[in-house]
Amino acid sequence: MAEPGDLALPDNPQLARNITHFARALRRAGLPVGPGRIADAIRAVQAAGIGTRTDFYWTLHACFVSRPEHRAVFAQLFRLYWRDPRYMERMMEMLLPSMRGVQEDRAARPAERRAAEALLGDAAPPAPEADESDEVAIEIDAAETASASERLRQLDFEQMSAAELAEARRMLARLRLPPIALASRRLAPDPAGRRADWRATMRAAMRRGGEVGRLNWRAPSPRPPDLVALCDISGSMSGYSRVMLHFLHAMATQRGAGWGALHAFTFGTRLTNITRQLAARDVDAALSDAGRAARDWEGGTRIGAALRAFNRDWSRRVLGSGAVVLLITDGLERGPPDELSREIERLHLSARRLVWVNPLLRWDGFAPRAEGIRQMLPHVDSFRAGHNVAALEGLAAALAEAGEAGDKPRLMRLLAAA
Repeated sequence: MAEPGDLALPDNPQLARNITHFARALRRAGLPVGPGRIADAIRAVQAAGIGTRTDFYWTLHACFVSRPEHRAVFAQLFRLYWRDPRYMERMMEMLLPSMRGVQEDRAARPAERRAAEALLGDAAPPAPEADESDEVAIEIDAAETASASERLRQLDFEQMSAAELAEARRMLARLRLPPIALASRRLAPDPAGRRADWRATMRAAMRRGGEVGRLNWRAPSPRPPDLVALCDISGSMSGYSRVMLHFLHAMATQRGAGWGALHAFTFGTRLTNITRQLAARDVDAALSDAGRAARDWEGGTRIGAALRAFNRDWSRRVLGSGAVVLLITDGLERGPPDELSREIERLHLSARRLVWVNPLLRWDGFAPRAEGIRQMLPHVDSFRAGHNVAALEGLAAALAEAGEAGDKPRLMRLLAAA
C-alpha cells in the first residue's frame, strides 16, 4: 500500500482552497471526485486536524479513494501537490525531455506520468523568444478549418507529438464496441419462446395446489463472443503497438457490455500471453506489467512461429466458444512463407471471424507485394487499417458486422492480377 513519504506541508496552506485544487487534479487523473467528496474531505480535515503528515494523507485518502487501482494515482498526486520539490522536478523531466534535474534518471512508475499531466497539463508552454530578424508576420484564418479533435482523429500515430499521443489515448479509452450477440444452446425463460419449460410450469402449479394456470416458455439465450487479440510488437510495428495496447486495454474493460472476455497476446520473436496484465483497471499499471512480461519488444518478426505456438498451446482454450480474432501486424515476415500460410489457415478455421489490422494500409497505393502479406491475405475475413484514431473507431464498428471485409476485396483483385 502506498505511503505518503517524508513530505513538508506548507506553513499557510489555505486548506479549503488547496484541497479543492488537489481534488480537481485527481479528477483530471481519472478519479471519480465530485463536489460532494470535496466537501466531505474539507469537513474531515477540519474534524481530524493535521497532527502528522501521515494522518493528513490517510484522511484525504479515505475521502477520495474508492477503488484499489486509484491508490497509486492518489499517492503520486499527493507527493506532487503537497510540496515535494524533488518529486516535482522528476515529473517535469518526464513531461519535458529537454529538462534535466540533479537527481538520477529513472523510469516512470505506473501512474506517475498521469499524475504529472493532471497537475501540469493546464500550464501553458513557455513562449518562444522573439527573433529580431523576423520582420514578416504571417496571419492564418482558421475559421473554416477542421476542429482540433477531428484533426487528431485523422493524424497518423507516428506523426503525433507526446501531447497528441496522450490525447489520442484518452480518446481510445472512451471508445466502445457495439454489442453483439451469438445464438447458444443454453435456454432461458422467455415469454415469447417456442419451447415449453415444464419444470417451471410444474413449480408454478405446485404453488397453486397442482392446478396448471399457464405454460412457461423458454428460448435460446444470446451470449457475447470473446475477443482474442494477437499484437505484433516487433521493430517495424513499434510506432503503433503501444497505442494498440491502449486500444486493447479499453476493450478489456468492456466485459459484460455486449462482449465476453478479452485474451491478449504479443509476439515478435516469441508469443507472450498478457491477458492477466491487461486485466488491471489502471491503464498505466497494466501496460507497465505487459511491457515487463513481453521481453521481445522492437525485435525481429516471426509471425509463422508465433501463430504455430498459439495454435498449439492456446487455440483450443480461447477459441472454443467462437471467439473473434484480431490480428495486429504489418505482415513483414522473416520466416518460411509456407509455415505462415499453414498456420494462418489453421487460425482462420478455428476462429469465428479473423480480422487483420495492418498500419501499412494507410498508404493509398498499398499493394500485397510482400510475401508474408500474400500468404496471409486469402485467409482473413476482413482487412483494415489501424494507423489513427478514426481507423480504430471504424475497426470497433466493423467487429460487430459479420460480412464486413474492409479493404480485402480490392487487395484480392490486385493479388489475382499479379
